[in-house]
Amino acid sequence: MFQDFTTRSTRTNGPARLAALRQAIRGAGLTGFLIPRADVHQGEYVAESDARLGWLTGFTGSAGFCIVLPEIAGVFIDGRYRVQVKSEVDQTAFTPVPWPEVKAGPWLLENLPEGGRIGFDPWLHTRKEVEDLRKALDGSGIELVETANLIDAVWTDRPAPPMQPARVHPAQFAGEPSAEKRQRLGAGVVKQGAQAAVLTLPDSIAWLLNIRGADIPRNPVMQAFAVLHGNGHLTLFTEAAKLSPELRVHLGNEVTLRPVSAFDAALRSLKGPVLVDPASAPHQVGRELEEAGTLVLWAEDPCILPKARKTAAEVAGMQAAHIRDGAAVVEFLAWLDTEAPKGKLTEIDVVERLENHRRATGQLLDISFDTICGAGPNGAIVHYRVTEATNRKVTPGELLLIDSGAQYPDGTTDITRTVAVGPVPEGAAEAFTRVLQGMIAISRARFPRGLAGRDLDALARIALWQAGMDYDHGTGHGVGAALCVHEGPARISRISDVPLAPGMILSNEPGHYREGQWGIRIENLILVEEAPKIGDGRDHLCFATLTWVPMDRRLIVVGMLSQAERDWLDAYHAGVLERIGPLVGPTAHDWLTAACAPL
Repeated sequence: MFQDFTTRSTRTNGPARLAALRQAIRGAGLTGFLIPRADVHQGEYVAESDARLGWLTGFTGSAGFCIVLPEIAGVFIDGRYRVQVKSEVDQTAFTPVPWPEVKAGPWLLENLPEGGRIGFDPWLHTRKEVEDLRKALDGSGIELVETANLIDAVWTDRPAPPMQPARVHPAQFAGEPSAEKRQRLGAGVVKQGAQAAVLTLPDSIAWLLNIRGADIPRNPVMQAFAVLHGNGHLTLFTEAAKLSPELRVHLGNEVTLRPVSAFDAALRSLKGPVLVDPASAPHQVGRELEEAGTLVLWAEDPCILPKARKTAAEVAGMQAAHIRDGAAVVEFLAWLDTEAPKGKLTEIDVVERLENHRRATGQLLDISFDTICGAGPNGAIVHYRVTEATNRKVTPGELLLIDSGAQYPDGTTDITRTVAVGPVPEGAAEAFTRVLQGMIAISRARFPRGLAGRDLDALARIALWQAGMDYDHGTGHGVGAALCVHEGPARISRISDVPLAPGMILSNEPGHYREGQWGIRIENLILVEEAPKIGDGRDHLCFATLTWVPMDRRLIVVGMLSQAERDWLDAYHAGVLERIGPLVGPTAHDWLTAACAPL
């Protein structure tokens, strides 16, 4: 199994570890210390050796941070983790803080009215984060102080960093040779006025070099830094143990290999201007360059947008992966529909069965994130991860929320389905139907080129708003092609101002949650395409659906749907039957035929 069910949270260790950290803070002459979730690469997922926030607090979510002061330690968590944090963090030692409603600056101002010195590790915070916080604290008497990492000083049994071998990502899946990417992007760096660009995001480096790694579970990336020069030459900073002879041949003579230990000195030797991304590069990168007298051009990582706009080969690979994955999920759902009402399954049973169906494809490389399988009230924990301690029976009369995905050689998948186990709980069908209406609204959207995710997010929420409902997470995130399941910069969210463009792949996942009762989420992946010209021929975009798995008809209140919504759903289910029907066994085919019948 790729997924394990051990309890990763160390709630009981929190108070003692917090006391040790506070002692280190006092010893460093500081008032407080910042502990981010991020590592030096600013990834959403981190290696065990970089899980400082989880080690200190017990919180295992994928986003958040902690600020430790003498009398209070705030754990800042967003809407996805408001329920989860209660079970993972010892609230006698740590105080959950709703974020981003409450930001770090105002919180510090409230809790340090007399001022103080707050330490932070400049390798774990971006230039933008530091500047924003300093601006918020300007004139307050609170000083931000760069320091060595104080968590590392008290984490005596910290695991070793990952050293997993990387692999070549085949050209037929990438769609463009690495040398052409490097030449094209290097020329773009020069056009912006720089001589070189510093790359610190592992997925940018993996995409640019057409390689994949295994340093971070669920994310096929290799931890590394890189410098892309204007002529297309690239210096790659990573450990030799990760580079096989085959990979070295693939990289060729225009990629110079250096150990990570040489990165600092290499930064100080660069001739400027040097492009650095203020939103993703560690603060220390800019400091190294500036202290060496090198001019820094603060601009976006040059790989970000090209990576998000998939090539035709990447789109084809994603389509093939979703057909394969859809068949595995349908086989699983057919089994689940028979077994779950018996009341003998647990959440772990369900997760194991689903992974086994994906393994049966013969092409599963990994799951794309730990499967979220929440029965009854566990479904209301947006990013719930079942463990041996939390494992719950799948009980008739409850909902089961299953959010899962896979990594295949040609693509990455992410799908959520909510199913009824036996009788439908009171209020669940209406809520499900409103969530479905939001998912359909995004799927059917046609919009002018230049609009961003924030311009579309409300479409997914209107049906819920009309009933006084909502959900406390974004509607969709970007998805990589055989890469990270969460990928920037585009998303469907109230705060996303990145214009959507053809080739971008996003999730479409509205939801609704009732704490202590159930959770509902429906998720398909969608591809941004140019819309056919109609009317006066304006330049519009639209979405094409990539995910092909039926919805649970028992949860749909057909009378709530408009004719256009019914037509879309019937057409979608016809597409599911056409694409997935030939790939599944007789039992699953019979189940699928019934599940896809017209409303």
